[in-house]
Amino acid sequence: MAGTCRGIITDWGGVLTPPLPGIITEWLAVEGLDVDHYRSVMQAWIGSEYGGTATAAENPVHALERGEIGTADFERLLAGLLRRVDGGAVVAEGLIDRMFAGFLPIDEMYEMLRLARGQGVRTCLLSNSWGNSYPRELFTAAFDTVVISGEVGMRKPDPAIFRHACDGAGLAPEECVFIDDIEHNVQAAVDLGMTGILHRDAVETRERLAETCGVELHALPS
Repeated sequence: MAGTCRGIITDWGGVLTPPLPGIITEWLAVEGLDVDHYRSVMQAWIGSEYGGTATAAENPVHALERGEIGTADFERLLAGLLRRVDGGAVVAEGLIDRMFAGFLPIDEMYEMLRLARGQGVRTCLLSNSWGNSYPRELFTAAFDTVVISGEVGMRKPDPAIFRHACDGAGLAPEECVFIDDIEHNVQAAVDLGMTGILHRDAVETRERLAETCGVELHALPS
């Protein structure tokens, strides 16, 4: 129902940053990686969210997101599987930081969160982490609470991590709206009783949030 949500829980990559496909494509070019081979490796690993073949038990990405393996170990594993187009070796050290270098803040999205929070809406970041760095200097003004998958040993779309985020916000799932750019994660939140927003762009998400939470959210001056 319009105007009834008292909390916003949002993903990070692809919502508070530019879309993932473009960022990854740019990184692959900078690294000189074989694009088709990279996609085949990740397709096998990602699992049900993207139609991959790896089970949860054997999926290195899921293990990394839950904090069960370290970033350096994952970098060595991934670097060993990737191929450079020139036949050279992929440098493992710092691979995740290089991959995430293009995940820059979308100012308009952060402004939405600050405005909503200033009108009494509770805000929470809920991110599946690859051990990457976050712009935490922006989080103090934008969020009441932050949930990083590797720090809590759970990952989306596990219902437990959504409940954990709601508990951190001090709200029931039915009082929260969840934003993500992955439909599978949005559906998991909806199944728990949350309102879901599949993020496509800042304009649409701003309109949906304003209606769902009953707040005024203006766009940044152009």
